[in-house]
Amino acid sequence: MNLKNYKSKNLVSPDLPIPYKVSYRAVKYPRLEFKTGELLIILPFGHRPEKILDKYKSWIVQKFDFIKTCMEETKNKELATRSEEELKKLVHVLTEEAAKELKVELNHIYFRKMRTKWASLSAAKNLTVNSLVKYLPEYLIRYVIFHELTHLIEKRHNDKFWEIISRRYKHYQEMEREMFIYWFLVVDKEKNGNGG
Repeated sequence: MNLKNYKSKNLVSPDLPIPYKVSYRAVKYPRLEFKTGELLIILPFGHRPEKILDKYKSWIVQKFDFIKTCMEETKNKELATRSEEELKKLVHVLTEEAAKELKVELNHIYFRKMRTKWASLSAAKNLTVNSLVKYLPEYLIRYVIFHELTHLIEKRHNDKFWEIISRRYKHYQEMEREMFIYWFLVVDKEKNGNGG
C-alpha cells in the first residue's frame, strides 16, 4: 500500500485544517473513510485527492466535527476493568440471552483483537468479538452482541435491521454514538501502551 500523509494547513477549509492520508489501491472508485477517527482517502492509482476533497467537503467537515465532539466526550467516560476470562463468561451469558430473545442460533464465539470493529458475524453463524470490548461497560457489550445477532435475521443495516434493534433499544442512535466515543478511549489506551 502506497500511503502518503498530507499535513498542510488548509486541506479542506481555510478555518479548519483537517489532516488526511491517501492510500492508492487497485480500486475502481475513490472513497472516504473515517474508521479510526482519521480521514483516509482511498484512490485508484493516478488520481489526485483534491477533486474528492472538494466534492465531499461539507461531509468531511461535518464528520470531523462529530469526531471532535466525541473525542471531547471521552473525558467524561471511564473504561471498565475486567479480565479476559471475565469477558468470555459475560459474553457467553449475554449471547445466550440475546439469542433467546431474537430466537436465533449461533455456532461459535471467538475472541480476538480487531482494528476497526467491536464484533462481527460470519455467514457460518460464528460471532467474533473484539477482545477490547473488555473495556466497555456491560450495557454496551450487551448492545454489541444484540446488534451482531440481529444480523442473523437481517444481514444489512437497512430499515428492517434498525426496526429490530429499536424494539430492544429505542434510542439505538445514542448507543451507536457511545460505541464511537468508547472506541477513541480504547484506541488511545492501546496506543499509549496502557492496554491489558
